[in-house]
Amino acid sequence: MNVRYNIPVCSASLPAIKSLGLRGISCISLTNLDGSPVSQQVLQSVAHHLGPHLQSLSLGGGSPTEASFVALVLGCPALHSLDLSGCNSLFTSGMLLAQPETARQVQQALSGLRELSLAGLRDLADLTFNRLSSCAPSLERLSLAYCHLTFKPGPARGSLSPQDSSPSQLSFHNLLQFVKERAGRLRALDLSGTGLLPEGLQALGQVAGLQLQELSLQSCRDLSTEAVAALCHQQPGLTSLDLSGCSELADRALVAVSRGLQHLQRLSLRKLQRLTDAGCTALGALRELRSLDMAECCLVSGRGLAQALGSVHGALPALATLSLAYCSSLKDSSVRSLIPVLGPSLRVLDLSSCVALTNQTLQTICTYLPALSVLRLVWCKELRDWGLLGLREPGQEPAQGAQPHLELEHQALSPKDPSPQPQGPSLLMLQALQELDLTACSKLTDASVAKVLQFPQLRQLSLSLLPELTDKGLVAVARGCPSLELLVLSHCNLLSDEGWAQAASSWPRLEHLNLSGCSKLTEQTLDTIGQACKQIQMLDVSMCPGISMAAIRRFQAQRPQLTCVQSRFVGGADLTQTL
Repeated sequence: MNVRYNIPVCSASLPAIKSLGLRGISCISLTNLDGSPVSQQVLQSVAHHLGPHLQSLSLGGGSPTEASFVALVLGCPALHSLDLSGCNSLFTSGMLLAQPETARQVQQALSGLRELSLAGLRDLADLTFNRLSSCAPSLERLSLAYCHLTFKPGPARGSLSPQDSSPSQLSFHNLLQFVKERAGRLRALDLSGTGLLPEGLQALGQVAGLQLQELSLQSCRDLSTEAVAALCHQQPGLTSLDLSGCSELADRALVAVSRGLQHLQRLSLRKLQRLTDAGCTALGALRELRSLDMAECCLVSGRGLAQALGSVHGALPALATLSLAYCSSLKDSSVRSLIPVLGPSLRVLDLSSCVALTNQTLQTICTYLPALSVLRLVWCKELRDWGLLGLREPGQEPAQGAQPHLELEHQALSPKDPSPQPQGPSLLMLQALQELDLTACSKLTDASVAKVLQFPQLRQLSLSLLPELTDKGLVAVARGCPSLELLVLSHCNLLSDEGWAQAASSWPRLEHLNLSGCSKLTEQTLDTIGQACKQIQMLDVSMCPGISMAAIRRFQAQRPQLTCVQSRFVGGADLTQTL
């Protein structure tokens, strides 16, 4: 797998580009791109040093000129993937690739392009789409997400009126013609947020020779259950389907998916507010499913999903990713019965804002899912120290014949044993963790944080909104999690400069740091971070009254690699007056 390098467009990046070129780097993203002379210089450097072997290039959100874009593409003849999402400057005039000779040269350069993203382009029209797509004859994957498609049905229901290519609009008819012409090659389409209508989806699905593997229809709110059922019949080879936010869909749509798409590996049903446990029971038919996203399905309790997965006989489910975040009806008992049947393949589990989640269920997670690499428990406000430590609930009687567990309360105050040690199914069992989010688990304290956050591989950690986290916990986390690249500690008001003075040296790889609302911190912490965390790229010190704008400017001036500093209402600025 290629590593993507994010390169900020500035003069300071020129030596890095040359160095990356010597290493043969083939996958980059350029940020902060505009029409300035510096941007043109950076693009020229990219074309010269990286262009011959560059395979994946993202200019997402940039504003390059048409001339600089063409020059860059001509210098990158090996491109397989090109991301122009949000690059509206290229399409505003409508003249991109209007010159036949330029188009011929670009077509030669992009002859091997397989993936093209044109997401979020407000000025994309039929003419410019046709010119650009004709330069990529080998295209297999296309994203038009959140581009506005115009759709005009003909006189008969479900038919499409013929239109000429529009210089000002992106029409569904033109897209359909493109799909028909490329049906033999096209494997992935992203039409999220395009306003696709049911008859449009049916027309796409029945294109002769089209064998889609991936389709994203996120936030296409007019799609009907009948249209989805027809799609499943027409495109049975789909392995990835995103129906998030298709608000008209309910249980029957999920039944149709489960019956018609036997090879589905990734399914997103986020924000399907009509989906219930009855529909979830059909998921047991998807034996090859690897990723399931049911976040914000407010009627789902988890019982149907547990029943579906528990009914799969033979091999354990192959699920690697499961999100039930913000499912407000999720029952703790259902989650606890679901976890043992998820199997050892699960790597990502998101139970954010599942407020009913108990400490016993967390311990069940630690027991049955030791291979987890990502665990998100945002706003699981009932979690307590004894749950993370693998102890019994204080006051709970031990089973007959068993040794009584230490109780957390009172021990934390004992001078002989300042805090109990983890035992049983504690968070320490999840040694494969690379991301952990305990934001707003407000009952947690140093007593557990200092003992169980010992994960050498952990890359991302959020402990925001833990009002009882102190310097002691911070220092223990620093020693136990030395590989952190992203750390979020916003609104931890007991953290001080002294704690950071001890902790910062343990985090040389830290790139993203959020300290917003940490009221005790001063510019001394800025100095500490600057000296110890040389890789820092993004810093948020908003609402830190002890840090002045002058200190922030000095911090930025001394670190050219710093791409973003959030500093709203620093130095004691009065938020109420601003509002």
